[in-house]
Amino acid sequence: MEVILLQDVKGVGKAGSIAKVSDGYARNLLIPKGLVKEATQANMRQLERINKANEEKITENTEAARAAAKKIAMLRVTIKSKGGEGGRLFGSVTTKDISDALKKQHDMEIDKKKFILETPIKHTGEHIVDIKLFTDITAKLRVIVE
Repeated sequence: MEVILLQDVKGVGKAGSIAKVSDGYARNLLIPKGLVKEATQANMRQLERINKANEEKITENTEAARAAAKKIAMLRVTIKSKGGEGGRLFGSVTTKDISDALKKQHDMEIDKKKFILETPIKHTGEHIVDIKLFTDITAKLRVIVE
């Protein structure tokens, strides 16, 4: 029996794809749990419409992320922190600090989970922080710690 996967099923396939499974497996387990639906002509047309809408949404989000990446590349964020001798900070600058400063200084709200810090910022000076905006799009933000 051919089925359309509504969710990822281990050993069968990913959501949105078509798979061939045994009749008993589909009728007794997959369909009652709502993991799949039978691959009829009407369901196939509906799947095509959904996939087309998803592709358009992904294209739209990609374009928006590229525009945001260009804008972010030109920005600089200044963060003031207490430090000791040699430009060493008493604490460290976190992704939340950078996110808050970006919101306050440039009115851009980006979730702190999207910032990528390989090592914590513990020194004054200029640092480059990566921001993962979309699957393949990463922006670089200049962070100046004083």
